[in-house]
Amino acid sequence: MFNEVYDVIVVGAGHAGSEAAASAANMGSKTLLITMNLQNIAQMSCNPAMGGIAKGQIVREIDALGGYSGIVSDTSAIQFKMLNKSKGPAMWSPRVQSDRMRFAEDWRLLLEQTKNLDFYQEMVSGLLVENHKVIGVKTSLGLEIKAKTVVLTNGTFLNGLIHIGDKNFGGGRAGERAATGITEQLIDLGFESGRMKTGTPPRVDGRSLDYSKMEEQPGDVQPEKFSYLESIKPLKEQRSCHMTYTSPEVHNLLREGFDRSPMFNGRIQSTGPRYCPSIEDKINRFADKDRHQLFVEPEGWNTCEVYVNGFSTSLPEDVQFKALRSVVGFEKVKFFRPGYAIEYDYFPPTQLKHTLETKLVDGLFFAGQINGTTGYEEAASQGLMAGINAALKVQEKEEFILKRNEAYIGVLVDDLITKGTEEPYRMFTSRAEYRTLLRQDNADFRLTPKGYDLGLASETRLRRMEKKQSQSDNLINFFRDTSVKPEDANPVLESKNSALVKQSDKMFKLYSRPNITSEDMRRFDVVEQYIQEHDLDREVIEQAEVQIKYSGYIEKEKNNADKLSRLEDVKIPSNFDYTKLKSMSTEAIQKLTKIQPVTISQASRISGVSPADVSVLLVYMGR
Repeated sequence: MFNEVYDVIVVGAGHAGSEAAASAANMGSKTLLITMNLQNIAQMSCNPAMGGIAKGQIVREIDALGGYSGIVSDTSAIQFKMLNKSKGPAMWSPRVQSDRMRFAEDWRLLLEQTKNLDFYQEMVSGLLVENHKVIGVKTSLGLEIKAKTVVLTNGTFLNGLIHIGDKNFGGGRAGERAATGITEQLIDLGFESGRMKTGTPPRVDGRSLDYSKMEEQPGDVQPEKFSYLESIKPLKEQRSCHMTYTSPEVHNLLREGFDRSPMFNGRIQSTGPRYCPSIEDKINRFADKDRHQLFVEPEGWNTCEVYVNGFSTSLPEDVQFKALRSVVGFEKVKFFRPGYAIEYDYFPPTQLKHTLETKLVDGLFFAGQINGTTGYEEAASQGLMAGINAALKVQEKEEFILKRNEAYIGVLVDDLITKGTEEPYRMFTSRAEYRTLLRQDNADFRLTPKGYDLGLASETRLRRMEKKQSQSDNLINFFRDTSVKPEDANPVLESKNSALVKQSDKMFKLYSRPNITSEDMRRFDVVEQYIQEHDLDREVIEQAEVQIKYSGYIEKEKNNADKLSRLEDVKIPSNFDYTKLKSMSTEAIQKLTKIQPVTISQASRISGVSPADVSVLLVYMGR
């Protein structure tokens, strides 16, 4: 069946595997995607949503590079929201509520239309490795399939164990078996492994809920979209979510089951996600809170299945049911399935290079939850990067690495490789020191040229980005060059309780005021005339506004990034012997020896390496 040698084999077809397979194939590599069930490609195992705080920026970055996640998120969306609009634009984060079934279907159809991509349904039980180099995979049926590179994206399937109360059973997610054999082989090859856990809420029948008792959560009045492609259109109609709350009564009912909770009785030893705790963890850790929000999220346009966001749990099913029936609006709730926790194997990501290739086995890449991350978006971005670098390795081209000042994806990968993680890693805007540069609105400016050079982003996409950039730059220059008289400016300023002007001034200066918006500026006839004449869309106007209002902050961050990039240029020789640096701390020597940073800049970000240790390194390197 498989006589040819593939360029890339991707194991697993979740969010990481799907992006990895798409990127490698689109770059011209002969690619095989192997998964245990082809019906579950890009399955939304947990919440039916894409994006959110910092995660939305990642989806925009994937799209700008030529990945598929943004396109599928748009075509399967049932609601769009731009979060954090009350804050500065560095915090604005797009999010969509998704149709779960349509999301998986759209992903599969896109992959099936991708050239150079083959599919096979079976469990991969091991790797073929010779002289510390991967040469393929072997399956549970005993097939050996050869490849030049392999990308592992096993999600929660590696020795997955599902917990519901005092019951547990093997599984990668509800209704699917666990994957066995790979962990043990990787440990034999010298890899360090660990266990993590995550959880999911019950799914319920929306027909049994009383929405009139809940707060409606509609989408944006003017919904936007993830993809920068013109062919993808924003939503014209949307479905609302709803919000309700737990109560002291609900908390007491949940506490009754704590003695049967695997989290509290010792059955689960592994670490769970800090920022997405289970409901029992919340009422235990935040005992002073008498209620917690629950977001009632529809799973699609036509299905009555509902996701109870905020009620993730591994308590016994009878406890879950009794407690949820005490929630306002859930008095007659019927379950589709109870919530559960799942434990699975992961491999600390400090064992990887920045390309996501393993240090121990040449040609072997890891992406997604196998690296200790949580979230569809984090997984998809790693899959994209692993697929790109696997293809580049086969093509004997230079590796592709994004810096921390270039993309959230760069921050994510660098955090994993440099710092590792002992709990499921989730992206936040606070993790990015250059978040004013890494906004969701300019991901195409930052990354589309790179995607085009890789052969992922189309020329159509590149030309659209260049047109948008040119139009926004010209609009900014128009505001810099155009003056406005006091008699014209002051009525607008007065309506916004802004200080009046006594002489003519440039529009750029007025627009820079924090309370003056694009709508205010369009009250000037000359501005509206310019916008109409040049047929400027909302994206261009918003881009210009952000650049004008935050020009000082943006310039400052660029300068800081330039300073730090000088340390990126100072390379550290591979397998450098840190023990010969006698004036360096013992902790720094141990950490640097283990992680083997590539540059001084990376070394400076390792936990336990002090500025004094970095100075020692700089002196030794002749700097």
